[in-house]
Amino acid sequence: MRAPAFWQRVPPSPLARMLKPLAALYGSVSGWRMGRVLERAALPVICIGNFTVGGTGKTPLALAIASLLAREGESPSFLTRGHGGNLRGPVVIDPAIHDHRAAGDEPLLLARTARVIVSGDRPAGANLAGQTGATAIVMDDGFQNPALDKDLSLLLVDGAVGLMNGLCLPAGPLRAPLARQWEHADALVVMGEGAPGAVLAQDARARGLPVFKAALVPDPNVLEQLRGGRYLAFAGIGRPAKFFETLTQAGLDVAESRAFPDHHHYREQEIAALRARAQSIGLTLITTEKDAVRLGFADDIAVLPVTAQISDVKALASLVRRALRAP
Repeated sequence: MRAPAFWQRVPPSPLARMLKPLAALYGSVSGWRMGRVLERAALPVICIGNFTVGGTGKTPLALAIASLLAREGESPSFLTRGHGGNLRGPVVIDPAIHDHRAAGDEPLLLARTARVIVSGDRPAGANLAGQTGATAIVMDDGFQNPALDKDLSLLLVDGAVGLMNGLCLPAGPLRAPLARQWEHADALVVMGEGAPGAVLAQDARARGLPVFKAALVPDPNVLEQLRGGRYLAFAGIGRPAKFFETLTQAGLDVAESRAFPDHHHYREQEIAALRARAQSIGLTLITTEKDAVRLGFADDIAVLPVTAQISDVKALASLVRRALRAP
């Protein structure tokens, strides 16, 4: 989903204040649910979550954690509910069989690195992971879901936007009251720069939690091939502006941009309109890897892959090893 403009107003707007009673009810229920852990998996569970709805870069971070696990000699399996797809699972994703309408876009991206299990029932998905040879689970999202206990919960925040107005849904973006979420967090990862992220980092340190800085870094080989062009950028992710900023900061000439809702299923007419606009003013279309999964192969649309680079990887690896030893 795309964050409503009034969520971003600090102090909260009149509309946000009007919705506070609903937010209090939502927060009360979601906070209560977070304390009801129902089942423990046989495998260590590392959860990549965030405080808010919307995108913060969880998928690149999940990929980075899976790579870290592989370097530790583990065989990780991703566990996700497959947002945007219609599979309930539990099922092992096969990109040769499942498309984005079935599996969702993120599972297809994750499947390029390790086995992915889509399951609305997370304990059932964790059981399937063990049956298929995994030694550790990387859970993409699901921090607020109490169905499965977590051995390590990494909370991710976009440094540029933070928690916006700091209210619970529907008055703001929080999935549960902030204090309740802090109780279940093991570390904070701040993606990108910005004062809102710095404030949260200070809060985390005051609570004795480790803080890691991260950045989305474009693939240098692809970036070199893209230099010199002029682009019409488009994206249907949690915060499209983050992708547009990444392109500009990488030195690419972005003449125009178009934002779509997160997990947007593109219609043929929309892509045709983008192509027509780009051709009319001599631009090349460019988008994200996640969008490319939903588009299929299109040789006239450039794609810029990004990876999450994390500060103090040794300290993060130490946290991960501790989670692997959890009883």
